[in-house]
Amino acid sequence: MSQQKRSIFFRVLAAFLSSFYGIGVNFRNFLFNTGLISSKKYRLPIISVGNITVGGTGKTPHSEFILSTLTPFMQVALLSRGYKRKTKDFIIADKNSTADQIGDEPYQIHKKFPEVVVAIDANRRRAIEKLQTTYPNLGAVVMDDAYQHRFVEPGINILLIDFNRPLHEDHLLPHGELREPEHNKNRANIIIITKCPEAATPIDYRLITKHLKPRPYQTLYFSSIKYEELQPAFGGAPVTKEMLRAGRYGVVLLTGIQNDAHVKRHVNEFADNVKAISFPDHHDFTMEDIQLLEKTYNNLGNEKKIIITTEKDAARLEHSNMITDELKSSIYVLPIKVKILFDKEEDFKKQILDYVRKNTTNNKLSKDPIK
Repeated sequence: MSQQKRSIFFRVLAAFLSSFYGIGVNFRNFLFNTGLISSKKYRLPIISVGNITVGGTGKTPHSEFILSTLTPFMQVALLSRGYKRKTKDFIIADKNSTADQIGDEPYQIHKKFPEVVVAIDANRRRAIEKLQTTYPNLGAVVMDDAYQHRFVEPGINILLIDFNRPLHEDHLLPHGELREPEHNKNRANIIIITKCPEAATPIDYRLITKHLKPRPYQTLYFSSIKYEELQPAFGGAPVTKEMLRAGRYGVVLLTGIQNDAHVKRHVNEFADNVKAISFPDHHDFTMEDIQLLEKTYNNLGNEKKIIITTEKDAARLEHSNMITDELKSSIYVLPIKVKILFDKEEDFKKQILDYVRKNTTNNKLSKDPIK
């Protein structure tokens, strides 16, 4: 069979399998929509952040944005299933937790927001009930990657859609990257188009809105990723992007994320010589991987050189006993933050805070009145 015929065969097979996958997903949603499987609603404000595509829409930075909005006013919990963690059952993160125990993204949030209760459990109902019992002053729960977790009915359901991967151009798994059919976007209260590029035009935004056709009850926002200044991951000397530009540094860019094209473009803007090492999302680094990293780093021709990685990847490297302290001192993290576009940031924050204020039963949670 020729390469072209083989390619056609696998595309047809993927489309065939997608039809069966779609039947299963639609039947599951039918059971929830008709009440044959119940979704439990809690008096505690629950905010769900998720997507209907496979990874890469920016769930963690958007969850962090919501946490930073709520934490000045109340005690908040972040609830995650802890994808690829090496533990089971319900866990509350503490000072001894590692990425292996709770997952790389929850660990990242735990480090950045020590005041947030980070809970890990695939059983979200059980976790919420334990959180309510353990933390009577809890003001709200942010559920990460929970759009398909319909056993809990959130008060606000936030759907993230990558600007570069429009739903109407995609297909169901395994033919495409959709976890469920496009029309299920209608469950969302808030839709955020993420990773909007600087080069996007007003026409681009109008076309996206036209294709999405948001319902009257849905609020549509657009967001972009803002890269911040480099931070030493494990205690190295300060290094700035400007120093890299001026000093002609060599850089090894180490990533284990869903799509690293965006971060590659950004690092190439300020680094003279970039060697990228890319792994799949949530990759569990092996000794061979660390040896490749060290070899690539040592072979950089530049006199000055560093390793740049993401916050999520640094979380998995932090407690590794395979990497030397000398190499660790050369690793820098490139933090990211979410920016809500078109001067809608305060509107977004207000929508979140108003929901929490109106739905809380805990009158002692606020440090200050929410305005």
